[in-house]
Amino acid sequence: MSDIALELKDLVKNFGRPAVDHINLQVRRGELYALLGPNGAGKSTTLRMVAGLLAPDSGSIHILGQELSADPAAAKQKLAYLPDEAMLYNKLKPFEYLEFVAGLWGMSAAQAQSRAQQLLSWLDLTQHADELIEGFSKGMKQKLALAGALIHEPELIILDEPLTGLDAAAARQVKDVLLRHVAQGGTVILTTHILDVAERLAERIGIIQHGRLIAEGTLDELRARTHNGSGTLEDVFLQLTASVSPELQA
Repeated sequence: MSDIALELKDLVKNFGRPAVDHINLQVRRGELYALLGPNGAGKSTTLRMVAGLLAPDSGSIHILGQELSADPAAAKQKLAYLPDEAMLYNKLKPFEYLEFVAGLWGMSAAQAQSRAQQLLSWLDLTQHADELIEGFSKGMKQKLALAGALIHEPELIILDEPLTGLDAAAARQVKDVLLRHVAQGGTVILTTHILDVAERLAERIGIIQHGRLIAEGTLDELRARTHNGSGTLEDVFLQLTASVSPELQA
């Protein structure tokens, strides 16, 4: 069994210009990893390639030891991907939606029901189980989308801006679910513009700019790199991204 949950080797994607430019990255099992960068840095493009929604121009992606291009179905079975705007079916109720998603993963009805009940409880949605999704707030929809991503108990969870638009209580519930997943040996990779959240949650942090991974490590390692021993992640992030031009690889 591989100790590496995700490995990217020389990953490249161009849209007239390099969006992802030879990224090499390893995320270990049981780790919460934050992938940060300015708007347009290549974060979402990278994650969409990992999720199999975009094909890389070159390079390789290994998910828990399985090369994505060699057996996409087997690799995707091990992961969940939640974009910043997840698609839900508004005319369904939460249990109906979760049972539908579980069916797509080949779960039995009994498994689906048990797991759905667990997730709705964790995310404080049980009291809304008999309501149509169309009446949900943005935060409730984001929590339900997360439940749908987790229904098949994936080993690797990839989330693109999972906390945007959530109130404090909803954000805490989502963070608790993610930390529970990591505590049980799972892996979480997330992007966020809320840097204090990344500072509190992430064990390691990668910073992308101009499609390149310009820095990576624990917060203390990033502080050492910027000679800022007491700086916040925001301080360190701004120093690192201000110091790299499009032509230079740090």
